[in-house]
Amino acid sequence: MRALTFGVEEEFLLLDPANGYPVPQAGTLLGLLRGRPEPRAELMRFQFELATGVCTTADELEHELAGQRRLGADAARAGGCRLVASGVQPYGRPTLAFLTDHPRYREMARRFPALTAVSGTCGCHVHVGVPSRALRVRALAELRPWLATLLAISANSPVQDGGDSGWASRRFAMISRWPTARAPGLLTGPDEYDYVVRTMIARGGAVDERGIYLLARLSPSLPTVEIRVADVCPDVETALLVAILSRALVMTAGVRARIGIPAPHPSSAAVDAALDAAARHGMAGPAIDPFNGRTTSPWQMTERLLDHAGAALRSSGDDQRAEKLLIRLRELGTGADRQRTALTHAASPGEFIAALAGEDPRATPARSPGRAR
Repeated sequence: MRALTFGVEEEFLLLDPANGYPVPQAGTLLGLLRGRPEPRAELMRFQFELATGVCTTADELEHELAGQRRLGADAARAGGCRLVASGVQPYGRPTLAFLTDHPRYREMARRFPALTAVSGTCGCHVHVGVPSRALRVRALAELRPWLATLLAISANSPVQDGGDSGWASRRFAMISRWPTARAPGLLTGPDEYDYVVRTMIARGGAVDERGIYLLARLSPSLPTVEIRVADVCPDVETALLVAILSRALVMTAGVRARIGIPAPHPSSAAVDAALDAAARHGMAGPAIDPFNGRTTSPWQMTERLLDHAGAALRSSGDDQRAEKLLIRLRELGTGADRQRTALTHAASPGEFIAALAGEDPRATPARSPGRAR
């Protein structure tokens, strides 16, 4: 089984190191990093996206992820703010005053003002290269039952408005308000996928194909399956784990299609219930088994994922690394677990932000660059 190429896009928050509020410094960072292809502006000016190149091995991807995060963190400090990996901003509320001045974003704000205003969330998007468009559509069907497990592993947004929101992934709850933000349906092939996308746009659910926020979709511009369900991860290791598992699932989908195994047919209700449970509880459980709708453990679902994609993991040489990364996740907890611990122990917003940024929370924060009002 040939290992497929993969890459990762990560969205980050730019936060004030003293009070934790978002700061609209993306333009400053883009200026500091002018000429580099990796940094990108996002919907809100307090968001900053970094993307790896196309990678073949997990070692290569890990190196790129670490390098991108160092690049962004250094630029953020130079700009007087902090680059923070969290699915939602922990302090303050976004408004349209933060909107990036771009025609597409202005049109989104015109059509969906309330949704756009609170949509400065940050995810981890894994791209897996699949030359055949038919196999890319088949991979979407195969991914449906496992999206909740990827979300539980990556859950990293419990803190909102300075307190615990009660969600392990508050980001998921927020993006689910968009009319197209859902698991992909069971599609027969590329023609049906294109029809569904055109229908969503024609009915006003999205501005364009890029605005189709399916939790897994065909990339509008690349020959890839784009898995979008995960929160931005707290560290390189968790992002690497999500990417390794995502690639293995797509590789497994290709093998199953080639030997004539039908795609799984879990009900939409069970898939949605599994996603909701993952967003609420992360890896702390309980979880919902999307294959039968019964209550189970997220760790049990993770073991089933490893069994399901085991041949692909072994073929790409990622099986032992995946096991080690899952042991690490169990020992350290998810990003949501770590955020909650940091919030409990932080004496101030500045200490909490320092902890999320991987800094000594006792260090004196840089002078605040201020924030848009």
